[in-house]
Amino acid sequence: MLLAAEEDDITNIIGGIAPDWGPFAAVGNEARTMIQVIMALAILICMAIAIWGAAKQRIGSTAMRDSFSAEQGKGLIVAGLTGIFIIGSLGTLFTIIYGMAI
Repeated sequence: MLLAAEEDDITNIIGGIAPDWGPFAAVGNEARTMIQVIMALAILICMAIAIWGAAKQRIGSTAMRDSFSAEQGKGLIVAGLTGIFIIGSLGTLFTIIYGMAI
């Protein structure tokens, strides 16, 4: 009984059900790393857009009383947060779509 527990430890169980990244499985480790870096950079850019929009909205609504700048800031906030959500969900979406195609 103890021997069976050593063979089927948690890494084997988790490794058996882990996704193989669907369409990205054949590209290799270097390409997957590059895809992850590009996605991380895109998320950082979207965060910067959302922060810039928040600052623009805050400055436009209080300091200069510029309603156009405040509305433009709101649009940037929404665009940045939407981009973060979409990019963050791409791995899940690709896995689901690839799994449905099989």
